[in-house]
Amino acid sequence: MRLLTPSAYGRVMTGPIADPLYDPSLDEHVEEMTRIAELVAGMQGESPAEWTPSVIDAARRNFDTYASTPPEVAEQFDDREIDGPHGAIRLRTHVPEGAVRGVILDWHGGGFFLGSPEMDDVFNLRHAAATDCVTVAATYRLGPEAPYPAGPDDAETAALWLLEHAVSEWGVPLVAVMGSSAGANIAAIALQRLRDRHDALGAILAANMVYGVYDLTGTPSQHRLGIPTFRDLYLPEIERRDRDDPDISPIYGDLAGMPPALFTVGTADYLFDDSLFMASRWHAAGAAAQVNVYPACPHGFNAYPAELARRANEAMDEWVCARLDETIGRVES
Repeated sequence: MRLLTPSAYGRVMTGPIADPLYDPSLDEHVEEMTRIAELVAGMQGESPAEWTPSVIDAARRNFDTYASTPPEVAEQFDDREIDGPHGAIRLRTHVPEGAVRGVILDWHGGGFFLGSPEMDDVFNLRHAAATDCVTVAATYRLGPEAPYPAGPDDAETAALWLLEHAVSEWGVPLVAVMGSSAGANIAAIALQRLRDRHDALGAILAANMVYGVYDLTGTPSQHRLGIPTFRDLYLPEIERRDRDDPDISPIYGDLAGMPPALFTVGTADYLFDDSLFMASRWHAAGAAAQVNVYPACPHGFNAYPAELARRANEAMDEWVCARLDETIGRVES
């Protein structure tokens, strides 16, 4: 077994486990992250006892306010719609200045019941410039109005549309997918569907997976820190013990042939185990898997105004660039 080796910000997974799990020099930034995380947790409050329509609506309004995009950022994005199996799918697009070398497809987080592509505008604006790639953030249907499998169906459709139309639209192909939290679950399912249903996985060169939920039956860290009940809005007819279908919990799927993947997670995230377990299975199936772990970082940490967030985001930029450099070379802007 080969141990994890240090990288600039986290650790590279070349085997199942290693010690230390992250770069010890990151510990100097733990106090700052802990202070911000406690403030955010206090603003979020406790999970409701019952997800009534009014509670869901209030959660969505609060989330949209928290994840709002500054006007000067939003104006740099364009929206279009494509047809999907359940209705229109919106694609939110940003094209960076200069030459581009690929398209990155992004799915937002939000627990399968809230969120929108706009919440990733700030990240995607910077990520597009850093990677010389067009970013396309796609909507997918959310529970309880449109429970599983509507969301994965939309994701599959968006990926297929970009595989067919990206070159004619922007002159470059779809080269990478990205997802955070529930969006990483959607991304993993979309990759499995592209392989199994369309034999189209080879076009994807990289998967940027950020604190994803890959096991909806519950990993140890989920049980220890509490499994959110809002998942029942996405899977209203499926009991927790029966949520091991790979199209729901992709960690149970066949991961052979997956593209290289970066898994980013913090040690304080209730989905901590999901990233470690999924990366191990990704690696065991023969695909390259890198895990970047950040101390004391909770779910959603890379959106915080903190040094650990900055480092995590820069590490994602650098990792995607390195994958593209390996295959399609650098672009001179």
